[in-house]
Amino acid sequence: MLRESLAADLIVELPNAVRLQRLVQTLREYFNSGAVGLLRLDEDSLRPVATVGLVHEALGRRFVIAQHPRLAAIMASREPTWFEPDSRLPDPYDGLLDNHVGDSLPVHDCMGVSLYVEGRIWGAITLDALRAGTFDSRAREELKRCTLQIEAAVRVTRLEQENRSLRLSRSDPQDLRRPLEDGEILGQSEVLAHLLNELDVLADADLPVLLLGETGVGKELFARRLHRLSRRSHKPLIQVNCAALPESLAESELFGHVKGAFSGATSDRAGRFDAANGGTLFLDEVGELPLSVQAKLLRTLQNGEIQRLGADKPLHVDVRIIAATNRHLPDSIRDGLFRADLYHRLSVYPVPIPALRERGNDVLLLAGHFLELNRARLGLRGLRLSPAAERALLAYAWPGNVRELEHVISRAALKALSRGVNRASIITLEPQVLDLDSTQGVIVERPQAMVADVPFQALSSAVDDCQRQRIVQALSLCGENWASAARLLQVDPSNLHKLARRLRLK
Repeated sequence: MLRESLAADLIVELPNAVRLQRLVQTLREYFNSGAVGLLRLDEDSLRPVATVGLVHEALGRRFVIAQHPRLAAIMASREPTWFEPDSRLPDPYDGLLDNHVGDSLPVHDCMGVSLYVEGRIWGAITLDALRAGTFDSRAREELKRCTLQIEAAVRVTRLEQENRSLRLSRSDPQDLRRPLEDGEILGQSEVLAHLLNELDVLADADLPVLLLGETGVGKELFARRLHRLSRRSHKPLIQVNCAALPESLAESELFGHVKGAFSGATSDRAGRFDAANGGTLFLDEVGELPLSVQAKLLRTLQNGEIQRLGADKPLHVDVRIIAATNRHLPDSIRDGLFRADLYHRLSVYPVPIPALRERGNDVLLLAGHFLELNRARLGLRGLRLSPAAERALLAYAWPGNVRELEHVISRAALKALSRGVNRASIITLEPQVLDLDSTQGVIVERPQAMVADVPFQALSSAVDDCQRQRIVQALSLCGENWASAARLLQVDPSNLHKLARRLRLK
């Protein structure tokens, strides 16, 4: 029955994310599991791509195989691997089971199997149950028999992804545009998915792109993605922080100079445009460039030529420009700090990067990523957020965006550890150690006057956001007492709990 159910999903046209989520849900129900995780291999780590029964932030975690002996054992065998309930090997999901409280998991069963696609290892499927004896010999045999169907579901999604990548790739048939290299963009929000799709289409257009967004939103990661998905991916991506360039050296840094061009120029020197020839030049904080350099940059965008400082003849370069700024450049133009003609050249395709507060539950995925990094860095058995801490993260405005979130999690982990907790226990971070009140952020409450500045949302998403904010506010006013919060909100307590679970507040 299980294999028939898995096979039926293979012939139905489904979005990849839905197909994989149905896969783990089917396995959970059939094997009576507490949690199921489908994990993909990325170099030396396994990353969850679909889970059920785990906290939402688990999707943001990256499990380094060498740090998790159970995962290492699963990946080392083609046969299903079962761990006895009294196994002393730490479970990678310790503290991550949804709706589970306490410092450690109760006695439980765990099994998993490595997955192969076209003869190459792809990842693994893991199953955890809270009751010892759940995965008996028959269950383990059934997992072995249905492994081919699980691999087939993975193969279908992989082929769809590769076909899409091949449509983007024309210059190098060996490059299937691996989506994750250094600097992964984490998130599942609708606004992020729309942005990534837009960048995928834009990548090969070779037009100048202007990335717009607040400090800390990760503009560099989006620039790297644009380059990685472009025809220029086999050539260099050169990054220049324009704000860090001294005005006296900015022209030389970008365009180079010849011997004797100025005092101290003892030899010819190529600039960043030369280094990026054939590839991409990323001008971060482009609004900080001196006006004199802006004029030369405009000439390069118009003619594809650079002129080294002190040289008589221009040189041709083939460079795509990606620029980024956290400034409102029309204001800089009005104040005489930025050239209007350069702005129009750079902003052929402006791309706004959403602030973290606009990305909903992506906050928890990113928090999970930073929690796992800090767990490994500090040598902890487990590091997680309490439900109240998750609500605090979701309600916070994040003026410093992803960068601030990273610092908040790192600081909270160190603060919790400094209080003398045992590294062998699972550390739960509460709102107090997140220390959000001491920063410049405020609880997300958008005044009516700002509605026009908020990105458009579907009505259902807007309603969910509003309900989430009101529940968080009520809980805060009632000291995290759900019954009191239900009375304040004038709803039935059981309905409030159901709604909170749907909104991932529990």
